[in-house]
Amino acid sequence: MAIYSELPTGQRLYLDNQGLQTIVTLASGAVGQQQQSSSSFATGVWTKEPQIEIIPQGAIIEIITETGPHRIQIQGSSIGFSSPHTSGVSQSSQSTTATSFSSSPMQPMKMGNMSMNFTPMEMQMGDMKMSMGDTKTVSKVRFCRQCGAKVAATDRFCSSCGHQLQQ
Repeated sequence: MAIYSELPTGQRLYLDNQGLQTIVTLASGAVGQQQQSSSSFATGVWTKEPQIEIIPQGAIIEIITETGPHRIQIQGSSIGFSSPHTSGVSQSSQSTTATSFSSSPMQPMKMGNMSMNFTPMEMQMGDMKMSMGDTKTVSKVRFCRQCGAKVAATDRFCSSCGHQLQQ
């Protein structure tokens, strides 16, 4: 069952239930110009016809399925979705979860000859190393901007290509 509605924003809203998916399509356009975007959400099979509440910025759609109610909010060209699995979570438990994620330090990552560390922020690939933040060691290695050759901190010209180095 497909549903069509005109929104006050000049957009056309199309809703369709295909299997376990609800497809939301927003279309707008004028003569010679068409825009369309679609989103798909896992809602399950509709048990009732969706209810559409038109608001000045778009619409709020309530879809009833075997798994419970689902809401889709359209504002401008954005489409938001909430289901019974996410809408029942309280604000306090969400912030507790976020705190527990940020309190555990991220482990260094390694891939081949590349490694990354986040406290302090460092990245190393082969013999090249980059670091940001509070680091105890400062690299004195410099490279020529012209040819990429390694140059000493006191060099004024590159010994490889002769390019004048910035101080």
